[in-house]
Amino acid sequence: RSNHSHTSITVLLCIVSFLGFLLNSFSLWVFSCRLPSWTSGTLLQFHLALSDAIATPSIPMIAIYFAMGSDWPFGQFLCQVKIALLSSHIYGSTIFLTLISIHRYTAVVHFNRSSCMKRKEFVWKLCAGVWALLLIQALIYAFMLPPTKEGSNSQCLSIHQKNLTDTYFVINFILFIFGFVLPFLVSAVCYGHLANTLRRLNISTAKGLKVKVKSQRMIGMCLVIFALCFLPLNVIRTVGVVLKKFYPQECHILLQIETVYYACWILAGVNSCLDPLLYCFGSQNFRDAFQSFRIGHGDVPNRSDSESTANQL
Repeated sequence: RSNHSHTSITVLLCIVSFLGFLLNSFSLWVFSCRLPSWTSGTLLQFHLALSDAIATPSIPMIAIYFAMGSDWPFGQFLCQVKIALLSSHIYGSTIFLTLISIHRYTAVVHFNRSSCMKRKEFVWKLCAGVWALLLIQALIYAFMLPPTKEGSNSQCLSIHQKNLTDTYFVINFILFIFGFVLPFLVSAVCYGHLANTLRRLNISTAKGLKVKVKSQRMIGMCLVIFALCFLPLNVIRTVGVVLKKFYPQECHILLQIETVYYACWILAGVNSCLDPLLYCFGSQNFRDAFQSFRIGHGDVPNRSDSESTANQL
């Protein structure tokens, strides 16, 4: 691997991560300080922003690690912290995106039916359950994948850790199936039914047109996030662990795969930049808060509960 590729990937990773940090900090500030009331849709958006934000402390460590030629200088504890933060970030994002898809489906396709996804109390408990699950899996992976010495380098979360090849292989496929494939399929089914409903929607009224445009934007944005940000990372990691397990002698290819893998983290970081667009598409209150911030108004218009609910995911 050339120093040029190391430098380019490190710089791009830092730029994308810093931009994502700014956008998510702003989003969390809007959710926490500028929205007069929350609905079930707002709750899901807030927790998605939170899952994006928790990756921030690990990015400088990843950048330094890669810039140093995959030599981990921070010790075992910070390696485990890095693994816990990254797994919670990536799979927290896919889970909350999926829940947003389900919520949008129930809000539009079954708009005249009662649903637990429309109740704030249930969504609060659901989000708490998701974070508990993320914490458990993060701790398990952090302790199962400790840093190891490989030659002259200390490796952390690397396919080159020979003693952990089988562990990486099993964990990867668990994450690939339950952390990416299933959430993507659920989201795709929800948006497929949603798109079918939108084709029959009466757009002769302003309300019908608004619902259709908002839903189409959200369908497009969610699918872009899954395809652009999470698909490459999961596919390249899967290719890497398969090659390491069955073709460990192909060192040159494995080194190239590792470089591509870190490049995929740049695309994964773009997720944190795209999610705020999702909040703008899905929440009129979020747009109101952004506009009031931009033009310097002190207060966000306080909508009635029914109007607020109608303008959420």
